[in-house]
Amino acid sequence: MKNGDIRLNINFFKEFSYDKIFSYEPLKNHTTFKIGGNADIFFKPSTIDELVNCINICKNNDIKYYIMGNGSNIIFSDNGFRGVVIKTTSLNEIKQDEKDSSIFYIGSGADMRSVSNYFLEKEYTGFEFACGIPGSFGGGIYMNAGAYGTEMKDIVLDVDILQNDSIINLKNIDMKFAYRYSIVKNTNMVILGARIKLEKGIYKDIKNKIDDLTYRRESKQPLEYPSAGSVFKRPPDNFAGKLIQESGLCGYSIGGAMVSQKHAGFIINLGNATAKNVLDLIEYIKQTVKQKFDVDLHEELVFIGE
Repeated sequence: MKNGDIRLNINFFKEFSYDKIFSYEPLKNHTTFKIGGNADIFFKPSTIDELVNCINICKNNDIKYYIMGNGSNIIFSDNGFRGVVIKTTSLNEIKQDEKDSSIFYIGSGADMRSVSNYFLEKEYTGFEFACGIPGSFGGGIYMNAGAYGTEMKDIVLDVDILQNDSIINLKNIDMKFAYRYSIVKNTNMVILGARIKLEKGIYKDIKNKIDDLTYRRESKQPLEYPSAGSVFKRPPDNFAGKLIQESGLCGYSIGGAMVSQKHAGFIINLGNATAKNVLDLIEYIKQTVKQKFDVDLHEELVFIGE
């Protein structure tokens, strides 16, 4: 079946309830950048079985699909997505290990900030670094997200992975974590959840650390505008934001996309930005920094669609 015909064949997914699957869903409503056209079909599974069934339907009918979490590090095409977008945010359970109270299982769709608040209330320390990361837990593992000197690799014990039709478990060492990288990148693996290990802490100390990190984040980042966070990876021995700022690009805009004046590593949506505006601005930034400093910038931001 051709992907362009999928909009005529929602009956492939008739086994799922009407409140979980949608046609022509605006993807801008599901990303922090607030940019993107419509998905032919949009699905929110509430169980792993539903996720697996949807993927199998897509595979058996040659339907293109994309799996997303909170949409904090991606930008969808203005033309949308010809196929099925599967959003995992309902797969968000948190379970404490019955034998070792310092170990927790977290579903891939759990919101990182909500998980941070959960551990504050439970008085476990080690997850404070993620208090301001707007992505999903699975997305955090996928890219080894980090902030303020701590990364996901520092707390993850093992990860449940859907690979082809089997669920496998990869230990921390098998994930091959590196800067903004895990083995799951550029594969057909799907992160289902993971176990992490934390330490028992004191509520007041955990709260103070979260408050401090929140203040530092809010004072330095343009959180009042839609964005996808830091656009570029950190170049060796330097900082992307510093290079962009010293290139005189703060406030430079193309259409509704602008280099933030508060943090040059961010591109913000002034309200009417298109994906093309953002991509054109990214290319202009890369060319300018290359000409001025002979440094190649590489995106963290992932572009999805045509």
